[in-house]
Amino acid sequence: MLVSNMLLSNRARNLLRGALTELATRPSVERKRGPVINAIVDWCQAQDIELGARLSHRHLRLDAELLGRIDETLVDLGEPALAVDLAGLSTAEQAAYGNREAKPVRETPREQRVLANLPGQGRRPGLSPRPRDFLDIDWRDIDLDAFEALVQVENLDGFYDVSPAIPALDPWGAVLVLYRGDYHYGGGFARLAEAWARGGKPHLYLGDFDAKGVGLALSSGATHLLLPPLAMLAERANAQHQPAEQLGDQPRLRAHAAGLPDGHPLVGPLAILLGEQRGLRQQWLGSAEHWERIALHASRPVMSR
Repeated sequence: MLVSNMLLSNRARNLLRGALTELATRPSVERKRGPVINAIVDWCQAQDIELGARLSHRHLRLDAELLGRIDETLVDLGEPALAVDLAGLSTAEQAAYGNREAKPVRETPREQRVLANLPGQGRRPGLSPRPRDFLDIDWRDIDLDAFEALVQVENLDGFYDVSPAIPALDPWGAVLVLYRGDYHYGGGFARLAEAWARGGKPHLYLGDFDAKGVGLALSSGATHLLLPPLAMLAERANAQHQPAEQLGDQPRLRAHAAGLPDGHPLVGPLAILLGEQRGLRQQWLGSAEHWERIALHASRPVMSR
């Protein structure tokens, strides 16, 4: 009689799937006994699968006949066959292979999602029309070729107020504005940013002007920062907006600054940030009408119209 409430762990399934691959070139494989093998032995015994001489004090010998019996039993229990790798599948996709929901390895519901700030689509039933719409969307459904520039917004509260109709973005007609992401959206944005970088188009970062924020911009592949003019930045920057706990983020920025040529537009802002230990949070950057594009790198070609 099948005991359906005793499941093979994901580690056990992975071990057996690896053995299944090896059996394509040899008649059997041996695995040293340990917690995972012992769990497989217990499962087989619970399902009345005879191991016989395959099992010794030190090893379990796996062969095609045994794995075939294990596969048949898994299917009878409503479990995926060993050849099915549940890693990276959504819950709905996992459901197509049986009753098991492998949460530790599944694709999370928001893994491919981004939060986009797009032009409003007019009146919708029951909703007031707005100039901008905010959409939770799978990044793979976005035609990146339809956009000429990407604006990455660090802070969620500022994200809802961003409009690309500002002088700093005038060179580009179609601008994709996305939230950088947190626990919920960070994974999807990182995948989109990687795909975007392959197109060589400008990627602008709008966020806190502090060591962590500029470091995030560099890590994300951004090509430019959106900042107020240097004189305005120097006037408004303050020590409270460059927290002491971000000292660990500064060595990378100092190394980056050392690689910039004299006269590079990022030299002045980094002197305020690293030399004077003053920063400016996104909500204090002032009117977007004054923002400028500040290149992050010494020389990095990007496409523009």
